[in-house]
Amino acid sequence: METSSRCYRVDRSRISFVKFILEAYDNVAVLSTVDARRGLVQLRIAPGCETLVDGIVADLSREFEMTVVDDAAATVLAESEHCACDAGKKGSNSD
Repeated sequence: METSSRCYRVDRSRISFVKFILEAYDNVAVLSTVDARRGLVQLRIAPGCETLVDGIVADLSREFEMTVVDDAAATVLAESEHCACDAGKKGSNSD
């Protein structure tokens, strides 16, 4: 089985909270920040944990914005604001 990946737009002030919630569930998913200013995050979900993560996301989205974003759209959104000075940071992770 392979790890699955999903991108979400999250209220940017809640990114750390979502990360801590997922860690509290024994790391059923790992959150990586794609673009903090836009609130874009990627969840890498452990095999067999998709249903649990869907439930967690559904609960969290009742409290604040947390909507699914297509992986390709997330990449385009994240890259659209990169300038030449950010080129060296492109592979960096800010979680």
